[in-house]
Amino acid sequence: MRIFRAGVVGTGFIGQVHIETVRRLGNVEVVALTDKFNAKETAEALNVPNHFSNYKEMIDTMNLDMVHICTPNNTHFDIAMYAMEHGVNVLCEKPMCTTTEEAKLLVAKSKETGLVAAINFHNRFYPMNNHLKNVIKDGDLGDIFSITGSYTQDWLLFNTDYSWRLNSSESGKTRAVADIGSHWMDLAEYVTGQKIVAVNADFSTIHKNRKKPKGIVLAYSDNQYKEEDYEDVPIDTEDNANVMFRFSNGAKGSAFFSQVIAGKSVAINLLVGGYKKSAEWNSEKCNALTIGNRDSYNEVLEKGITTVHPNTKPLIAYPFGHLEGFPDAFKQSFKSVYSSIGNTTIEHDYATFKDGLREMILCEKIYESNQVQGWVDVPNA
Repeated sequence: MRIFRAGVVGTGFIGQVHIETVRRLGNVEVVALTDKFNAKETAEALNVPNHFSNYKEMIDTMNLDMVHICTPNNTHFDIAMYAMEHGVNVLCEKPMCTTTEEAKLLVAKSKETGLVAAINFHNRFYPMNNHLKNVIKDGDLGDIFSITGSYTQDWLLFNTDYSWRLNSSESGKTRAVADIGSHWMDLAEYVTGQKIVAVNADFSTIHKNRKKPKGIVLAYSDNQYKEEDYEDVPIDTEDNANVMFRFSNGAKGSAFFSQVIAGKSVAINLLVGGYKKSAEWNSEKCNALTIGNRDSYNEVLEKGITTVHPNTKPLIAYPFGHLEGFPDAFKQSFKSVYSSIGNTTIEHDYATFKDGLREMILCEKIYESNQVQGWVDVPNA
């Protein structure tokens, strides 16, 4: 079995998840990491043999097969482009970058080089979402007329909660939409096979100003600060987004994206309505799928080799009754990505840079819709 050499750029919460996950694959060595802050300490703590403060130096010297990009959104373009220019495959966290212009250039470069260029929309890889995609394709639900749901969090509820994501210069024009809404929209299109063709959005920001700690702030940190340790900063991104959708087959839908709903750490809900049945998946019960019936009892399918669609079975790593969650979805996503190295023509379910461009277009059109307070058409990409 070929052993791949991986380098990780950014070692906050999600960067450390990437390191842990690729090690579970069995054929990937994390040979280096890059971070502007505490690179040496992080490398020692995670037993990564090499560390750098500059990603270019890592790419230039470490003979990498893959670069994992786990940094703020406004850095994704430069890192991904540099990696591909030096013949290195890329696995990037969402959103792909901050503008559609950047995204188009990255798609073009990935086509030019023939390298693997992936976006980590890992929610595709929960077994029950893959099962739902397959039964919809088989016609079990009937024609789809409704696609609705939500993605809610609470980690930015208080005005003392702060992250680089709050700042549009680092995260892009949208925040809740790009950060978590992109996951929901990718999942909705992937599962149903339908494309969003028009959007109508309304944003709100509950904290127009927030208190930013004077120092480094890590995502999901529980650090405590004194009043004098904060500075007041204005916020120019949305806490909440209500979005209505029109889909390519005529289906209608809506979704609520929020990072300020108390008690919702990571709650993703997708409800698909068909003329025969409905289906509902929730990330808080990610190993189950509810099938709704009109004239009979509802069915709750639990993840298991004997319960899922035949095409879904490769995504199941543990026996019935053994739960598979967030890190397992990452593992299956990364497994799919790495299997494409050297053979990009094989069938795969991971999101490519083309899918990343798709989400950038959706985010920009949703932002535009909120600005004009009306329906905006979404071009195909």
